[in-house]
Amino acid sequence: MADSTQYLPPKGEYERFENEAHYLDKVKEWGLSAKREFWFKDRNQQSRVTIRGYEAFGMTGEYNTLVIEFPDGNLTCIHPAYLKEMQSSSFSKELAPKNEKETQRNDGTVKETAPKPVPVPAPATNPKAGKQARDKKEKPKKLVLPEEKVHFSATVKQFALSWNHFNEMNDEVVVFEDVRIALEEPVEVGLAWGSHSKTLKKHELEPGDQLEFDGKIIKKSLPKGKDVEDESMLMNDPVAYKINNPSKITKK
Repeated sequence: MADSTQYLPPKGEYERFENEAHYLDKVKEWGLSAKREFWFKDRNQQSRVTIRGYEAFGMTGEYNTLVIEFPDGNLTCIHPAYLKEMQSSSFSKELAPKNEKETQRNDGTVKETAPKPVPVPAPATNPKAGKQARDKKEKPKKLVLPEEKVHFSATVKQFALSWNHFNEMNDEVVVFEDVRIALEEPVEVGLAWGSHSKTLKKHELEPGDQLEFDGKIIKKSLPKGKDVEDESMLMNDPVAYKINNPSKITKK
């Protein structure tokens, strides 16, 4: 029987792209070309795959594992650097002799070794890895976020600068605390962030202001600002959720 690719599907929910700009921003960050299809190569197949999203881990979600989809709908996880290597024309030539090893049995017949699963290289080691692993275990389970617009209550915690990878500049954002989604069973979010948009600026917000508004919440970590002179404009605690398009804003 022919060997088949062994898939490593994502465990639970994973990050999805918000829009085309978000997709282009991420593939640039991963060192990949700005295109929709990439080659996946192993000893059993060469397929065109698409990037459906990514898993984020680390203190601020700085490490990513890609979630790719095959033409038959199967998903597997792969490190960005490994997918990048697969785009090389010499990759399949290097792969075959390493995996197609055979062993001689006592009875003189030939037994083929079992195929190896698709490798997912670990992120680069760093001295904080142990602490990050412990912190990840201590984090509560991921929230089940509503896909539609919902009603929120929140308090303005601070204003901060966040690095925008797309335009390579710092953007001003608003960090909210005590964020709560007003559903039949209220969902306590804790910290969330959002762009300091024209809509919010009209309300001349200050830290401590209590708000109610409608909006959409997604899983997206707050990127820390770069080269910020005023350290008070940095948010040092990890913020895992973003609120988009707030409307019907009222101050309490």
